[in-house]
Amino acid sequence: LHSHDTETRATMTMALAGDVIAAGQDASCHILRFSLRAPEGGGGAAGSSGSGEKGPRKRKGPSPAGQGDTQSQTHEVAVETLHSVRTDFSPDALQKAVRFNADCSLLVTGGADGFLRLWEFPSMKKTLEFKAHDGEIEDIALGPDNKVVTAGRDFQCCVWQRDQLVTELRWNENLPGIPDKAYRYQACRFGAVEDNAGALRLYTVQVPHKRERRPPPCYLTKWDGKSFLPLLTRPCGNEVVSCLSVSDSGTFLGLGTVTGSVAIHIAFSLQRLYYVKEAHGIVVTDIAFVPRSPQGRELLAGNEAALLSVAVDSRCKLHLLPSRRSLPVWLLLLLCAGLIVAAILLLQLAFPGFL
Repeated sequence: LHSHDTETRATMTMALAGDVIAAGQDASCHILRFSLRAPEGGGGAAGSSGSGEKGPRKRKGPSPAGQGDTQSQTHEVAVETLHSVRTDFSPDALQKAVRFNADCSLLVTGGADGFLRLWEFPSMKKTLEFKAHDGEIEDIALGPDNKVVTAGRDFQCCVWQRDQLVTELRWNENLPGIPDKAYRYQACRFGAVEDNAGALRLYTVQVPHKRERRPPPCYLTKWDGKSFLPLLTRPCGNEVVSCLSVSDSGTFLGLGTVTGSVAIHIAFSLQRLYYVKEAHGIVVTDIAFVPRSPQGRELLAGNEAALLSVAVDSRCKLHLLPSRRSLPVWLLLLLCAGLIVAAILLLQLAFPGFL
């Protein structure tokens, strides 16, 4: 539909709020608004006017009854720059994370200088700035009551209420065989709890701090979204995880790796359901589940989940998780009743007079 030229600025992070994009480009956050509009009407003369329009080209195809009318089958996309603010001030300045809160009234950014910055949206007035980590901030997640979770390269994952530290997460407190400095936090995301409205879970990814010839596994951890106590930790493979996503329903987790692989895990047990080795062959930079909206259901096409992945190879791929087959409850009850009857009959045969 459209491509927006960012000149020499590479977009490394991005967040969406309706029709607004917050794009992290180098040391700045650029606020863009995009809109879809119907193509302007006009016949063949308009198509050959050489107006230089950047929208989709209008092609003349075969039409019935010998008609030669020019038609456009796609909308045009317009992109408008609203704001641009600097969000990182380190020598090698780079914005590494950006998130909107639930009602899109706040925007939070983090970067290579370790500072967390909060901005009013849409005015982009800076309301808070403080040092959250001694080093780069890898990821940010916004939870209930505007609590902010930050994952840093200093081996810490912290929960903040504005600039006050609420708690530091300890994913390995029940795993004494893993030293504190062997792993660092790579990603963090909040997710809903299926069939439990209002409840939240926090998910984090821990990756090895040092590369080894025989790489140790990465780990997924599920946390209570209020007490921030660890509920479950499981290994998620030996490939270093680069990004994490949670489906809207909170049922699935998506993982991308630095070697280009893509996986889908079930959030309840952290068990892996889907895996494509080196789907991209190079670093997966971001992944996102297709929402269960009317447009999203077209991509789902009867599958249980659909995950989009993008990578440094400039490709976007769609991964479909087929619906899992399950037995109906009435059939399970019938099988249980049959097993009980069979067990009683076997006992009667083995021990006459049992009944």
